[in-house]
Amino acid sequence: MQLGVVFPQTEISADPDVVAEFATTAESLGYKHLIAYDHVLGANTASRPDWQGPYTMDSLFHEPFVLFSYLAGMTTTLELVSAVIILPQRQTALVAKQAACIDVLSKGRLRLGVGTGWNAVEYEALNEDFGNRGKRSEEQIDLMRKLWADAAVTYDGKWHTITDAGLNPLPGRQIPVWLGGMAPQVIDRVGRLADGWFPFFNDNLADQLARVEAVATGAGRSMSDIGIEVISQLGEAGPKQLDQLKRLADMGVTHSAVVTMNHNLASPRDHIDAIKRYRDATSAIA
Repeated sequence: MQLGVVFPQTEISADPDVVAEFATTAESLGYKHLIAYDHVLGANTASRPDWQGPYTMDSLFHEPFVLFSYLAGMTTTLELVSAVIILPQRQTALVAKQAACIDVLSKGRLRLGVGTGWNAVEYEALNEDFGNRGKRSEEQIDLMRKLWADAAVTYDGKWHTITDAGLNPLPGRQIPVWLGGMAPQVIDRVGRLADGWFPFFNDNLADQLARVEAVATGAGRSMSDIGIEVISQLGEAGPKQLDQLKRLADMGVTHSAVVTMNHNLASPRDHIDAIKRYRDATSAIA
């Protein structure tokens, strides 16, 4: 199993030196990848008394593509992973361009996790349709893959039209596209077309993985071609975490990243210290 860290977006601060230190420390400790969550805008709850979302305008988020551009020059081996870019609220060709450029400048270290999101406030602000985001994301993935493969593309889809145009630079490979989300249609989409999946840990995970495999087999694909990443909570960074990682590995989970947010850590320095403790406790895994 490959171990990584979740970049503590909401608690890391806006200090660029601290941001860089978190990533370079993770790499020096032997973590293989860094995951960043994505939100463009936060809602003002003062005008939304019934707001139920986990994030608001007070939640700090570094934009993942900008963050990865910054970190690509400060790291050499750390895989840069979005989990997830809210793809349908963004222009497809622009996402494909940004991803291609980061992959080129990082020497092939981008893993592009995408999802459909839950925050209609962002969709409104970015002038995209919240209602058709699931099906539209499938066309977006198809188009991005074509843009990464060919110097010039002509595309006439339901939501996208490109007439003999292309990206430059090209990434020189198909950037891995992983999906986030737990809805049944997302699980089926993983089996049909994704390079990997970010499920949440839950009591039905084994059954959900079996469903992915069944759909993949029906689509002529192999489960060995689909990576699985489950986020692990920091906990006490002891034997309990090691046992959980071993159980996940036995289920076929290929990757896990530790999240340090929402664990009552007082400062960005505490997050750096926490990933050190976790790495010591889980060194037997990878």
